[in-house]
Amino acid sequence: MEPVSIALALVAGLLSTLSPCVLPLLPAILIGARGEHPHGPYALAAGLALSFTAMGLLLSTVGFALGLTADHVRLAGGIIMVALGAVLVVPAAQARMAAMAGPLQTWTEARFGRF
Repeated sequence: MEPVSIALALVAGLLSTLSPCVLPLLPAILIGARGEHPHGPYALAAGLALSFTAMGLLLSTVGFALGLTADHVRLAGGIIMVALGAVLVVPAAQARMAAMAGPLQTWTEARFGRF
């Protein structure tokens, strides 16, 4: 990958945080991270960068190996978004999803501490 492409990707990522749906959330998220630890905002930024990089590498590697195209990934993402939206609209589905996520929450808190 060329240095110019990397620089443009970095600028695009930085500009994406200025989108109208993300911008109002940034102060609350950063204040919450700062309240947990003085280096919280840095850890938050590093965690987001690392997770997006890891997921991008994983999806591109596995997708290439399986022969998936961008259309397949887009379709799967759309299906997941619609399914989660349906869960959020139906209170009974919300409760069921929360009950199913309970063991994962317990395991995460036991392993990593309270978030």
